[in-house]
Amino acid sequence: MFTLFGFVVPETIIYAVVTWFLMLAAFMSARRYRRLHVVTMGTVITLDFLFPFYLYATRDWGRRLFDEGEILSFMLWTHLLLVLTLYVLYVVQIQAGSRLLKGVESARADHRAQGLGILVTRALVIFTGALFIESP
Repeated sequence: MFTLFGFVVPETIIYAVVTWFLMLAAFMSARRYRRLHVVTMGTVITLDFLFPFYLYATRDWGRRLFDEGEILSFMLWTHLLLVLTLYVLYVVQIQAGSRLLKGVESARADHRAQGLGILVTRALVIFTGALFIESP
């Protein structure tokens, strides 16, 4: 845990915000630095798919979900639905990106729109995930 302006901020939130800004930078520089864009987005997407495994290994989900009854909370299900939406957007984005790399220019508009959707959805995932922070 770190402190920022007097607030305790867990490393998971710092990681998520930093990688969100990496995605934003990759989105903004996609045309100019295509290779950097592909590597950055591929790395962040891979880490996002692995992130739940890290959380499972480092957090006591059984206590919070079942003992404290959080499994029935609307906030949890909203967060999970946003995470699933993000993963679906990642798959569709990878498909559009591979078509672009093959030279299909008609995929560019879809790829850009999906990129914006990913940035918005991921910001919402970070926000709803931050609501689950337990105070020390």
